[in-house]
Parts: sequence; structure tokens; C-alpha cells
Amino acid sequence: MPASYVQGLSTTPRLGLTIGAALDRAARDHAGRDALIVRAQNLRLTYAELKTRVDACAAGLIALGLEPGDRIGIFSPNNAEWAILQFASAKAGLILVTINPAYRISELEFVLNEVQCKALVLARRFKSSDYIAMLDQLTPEQLPHLELRVAIGNDPAPAGMIRFADIAEAATPDSRARLETLSSTLQFDDPINIQFTSGTTGAPKGATLSHNNILNNGYFVGEACKLRVGDRIGIPVPLYHCFGMVMGNLAAITHGAAMIYPAEGFDPRATLEAVAAERCTHLYGVPTMFIAELDHPDFASFDLSSLRGGIMAGTTCPIEVMRKVIERMHMNQLTICYGMTETSPVSFQSATDDTPERRVATVGRIHPHLEVKLIDTDGRIVERGERGEICTRGYSVMLGYWGQEAKTREAIDEAGWMHTGDLGVIDNDGYCTIVGRSKDIVIRGGENIYPREVEEFLFRHPKIASASVFAVPDAKYGEVPCAWIKPAAGETLTEAEILLFCDGQIAHYKIPRYIKIVDEFPMTVTGKIQKFIMRDTMIAELGLNKGEVG
Repeated sequence: MPASYVQGLSTTPRLGLTIGAALDRAARDHAGRDALIVRAQNLRLTYAELKTRVDACAAGLIALGLEPGDRIGIFSPNNAEWAILQFASAKAGLILVTINPAYRISELEFVLNEVQCKALVLARRFKSSDYIAMLDQLTPEQLPHLELRVAIGNDPAPAGMIRFADIAEAATPDSRARLETLSSTLQFDDPINIQFTSGTTGAPKGATLSHNNILNNGYFVGEACKLRVGDRIGIPVPLYHCFGMVMGNLAAITHGAAMIYPAEGFDPRATLEAVAAERCTHLYGVPTMFIAELDHPDFASFDLSSLRGGIMAGTTCPIEVMRKVIERMHMNQLTICYGMTETSPVSFQSATDDTPERRVATVGRIHPHLEVKLIDTDGRIVERGERGEICTRGYSVMLGYWGQEAKTREAIDEAGWMHTGDLGVIDNDGYCTIVGRSKDIVIRGGENIYPREVEEFLFRHPKIASASVFAVPDAKYGEVPCAWIKPAAGETLTEAEILLFCDGQIAHYKIPRYIKIVDEFPMTVTGKIQKFIMRDTMIAELGLNKGEVG
């Protein structure tokens, strides 16, 4: 049997550009084409207009005292200012720190101090979040490095802050001249972005990414989607995450496509309206987003015939959902992506002509110019068809975790392999199937239980919409499986029904010891289930940490 090692051989060269140079090239080649459409702000910019705004913002940042290498945070839902700052900070040589808009005060304080942000651009409010009030609760002593505070919006700036529009107005002939000089001195291996990643595993770490990392990944994602000049990408996914800012924005500018933001945050109706009104050719989302769109009561009233492809990522997709998206949303070229923030993010992507079954059962094949191997617990490459930890090497691997050398060395070995912690299987055709997280394995009395396997079995129950299985401590076996179950719409479920469904169908040790029926799972903004929160909840509810249950 061949080894579980694959490499992305390609005749398409990587882009040896900075993000600023890539935008300049797009503005030169596609000056009059739509670049950015933000429906909530009724804003439409061509590539030439976007470049003008970006250059003014970049020159303003320089005039306000920011130097190459300084960190600037963005704490906001999706809007035009987000995109402008993404490109302007890159042109000015700054490192953009993308902050989850769901964060609260202590989390905001942590990330700003962890990377010593010198400037912060923030929205005034979004949903239940009052960002200005949050920032005001942190004293200057708590944020010793923060010198510049910028509020998005046209209303007068709060005390101690300036408006986003004031950045461009601060530009001077000298700062514009310095911007021109910088364009020839910035290198594509320079760090350009810090994204805090913890989603499913706990303490946040700042993955530091370069121009080379994310620009090329966005480019090859677009290539796999078969993006063409003039295509129009609906981007309802959050910009703070790679899905929006890399797979969306950077795929667009490297292909002369339009970035279309339906709303500040995900809204199924706004997304459908944007696709129909703007004639989107591609649409991005996690499975729950597509389900919400398909289930919208007015779905049939929207003309989605302009769609042909897009991306579904973030978590696994049921085959029924995939078929509905292809048939009812006309997305025959829908692709599936897999990766992680630390790899910029995509390592595997399905092809536009893969069968629907391939697209739900696997995450496709290796991306160009990357290598992946699957290893066992001893670090040896496993054979094809065997389960192993996914390790990625190549241009996409992050520079490291900001200020955390030990954590970086734990993740990236001496040979340059990023150890993802994800478990996969690669078949003889090179397709990869994700089978779980190495840290998610439930080890019950020496028996390895893979949560993904149990989840897929539970999903066969007609009343179950979704299931999440994880380990909780047990006095006798060390660990036992626990399941959170979300019933299908309009259905009710009991623990007894689920246990009866499992009895005789899966090994007794795989049957969840504890079952909790829930309406929702705790999830990240990008649709990843946060099992550590569920585990902590069950430990507290069952008194497992006190030895009361066992």
C-alpha cells in the first residue's frame, strides 16, 4: 500500500506579491469593474475607486504615526471600512489583528495586550454588543500600548477617539510619498495578519500570517472555484476569519471578481436578496447558513439562477443539504474546503466536478504547492486508508504564534510540518476524509472511540438534526462518551429513544453514557462546534469533577 503522503503538483506558479501590489494590479487591470459592494451601507466601489480609498487610508495611518510592524486591531462586523483597512494596513506595512466581533471585555483586553496593539478600529455597536462601551470600561493602564482609537461611522467621534473618515483626511503629501517608498521595500514574507484561534480548544493564540501565506491561499482557493474576471462573490461569512478575508476578499482581488457583503452579520433573507439583486455567481457559507437560506419561507421568490459555485466549509455537510444546494440554488460547482487558521487556511478542496457524494464524504484533494502526510502516534506515516493525524507543510504554514515560541514549536516541527491535531484518512485517489480531532478521541478503558463515527451513526435517526459527541471523565473507565443531540424541526426526542436506536447497532462502549437534548450547540462565529464548552457544562451539571458521578 502507498503511504498517506500527498503533494500538490502544479504548473500554476505562486504569486510573489504583497497584498498591496496585488490590489494595485487589480486596479490597473480591472479599473472600471465592481470591486466592493456593501448593501447595508449602500456602497459600491470599482477597483479604481477602492484603490483610491485604500491609498488615502494607508497614507493617513502613516501620518498618524503608525510604523511598519505596528499592530492595528479591527473589532467590527462586516462593512466597507473592514475591507478598506485590510488593504490599507497591508500597504502601510502594519499587522492587522482581526478580533472576533463576539468577544467581550476580558477577551478584548487579552488580545489587545497579547500583541501590543498600537491602534484599534472598532464599530460602535452590533446586535447586543456596544463596542464603544466595552472599550470605555478598559482604563489606559489596562491597555498600555493602545495609542489610537478609531470609531467607524459618520457621527461625531466619542471622546478620545477619531472617526474612520478622519484617517484619510490626516494624509499629507509626505505620508503619501512615504507610502510610495514603502511599496518597494515591503516583502511578501513580512507578517501582515494576526488571527486569534482557539475555537474548539480553549486559550486563544495569535496565528501570525504573511502576505505570502494568505494572498496565495486566497488565489488558489479562487482557482479551485474556477473564478473568472467579473465574477461576483456573495460573502455572508465573517471577515475577521480567514473564510471572509482570505477565501473571500483575497480570492476576489486576485481574479478581478467583486466582493459582495449582504449584511453586517449573517442574515438568510439579506443573503438571498444580495444574490438575486447583485447576480452573484458564487456564494460562501457554512452548512447551517445554507440550511437557513433553503428553509427561508420566501426562498422560492428569489431568482438565484446567476449562481454556479461557491464554498461550503467549517464543518461537515449532510448529503441531503448538498443536493438541495446544487439543485435548488443552482450551485453545481460548489466546493468543500478544509484547513485551519494556522495554514492560511485551506489545505484540501474538492473540485467543481466532483460528485456530490465525494463532496460530502471527503474534503477533496491537496491544494497546489502544499504537502500533507498522515502520521500515527509515533510520528510515522500511515498507509493509505489508515487513520492518522494530518500534518501540512508548504507556503501556507503560519510564521508562528505571536510571542509564543514554545507553542509554535509544539505545533510546527523542525522539518516544517504543521501538526493540525485533526485526524484524517487519504484514499488511493488522494481524497481526504476528516474523521475527528486527535484531542477529541474518547479513550474508554483502553478502547478508542472516534466521536465523528458515533455522530454519523446518530445522524441516521430521522428525528435527529445534529449530534455532537465528546469525552467526559469517568471514575471507572477514565473517559466515557457524552452526546448533545439537536432534534429536527418540530420533533421531540427522549434519551430512551436514542439509546434504543443505538442498541445492537454500534458497539456497546460507543453508546453515549450521557445524553443531553438541546436546541442549539455552542458555536464559533464560523460555525465550528465548541466541544470544550459542552464538556465543561456536562462536568458541572453531572458533578463529575467532584466525583459524585462515576
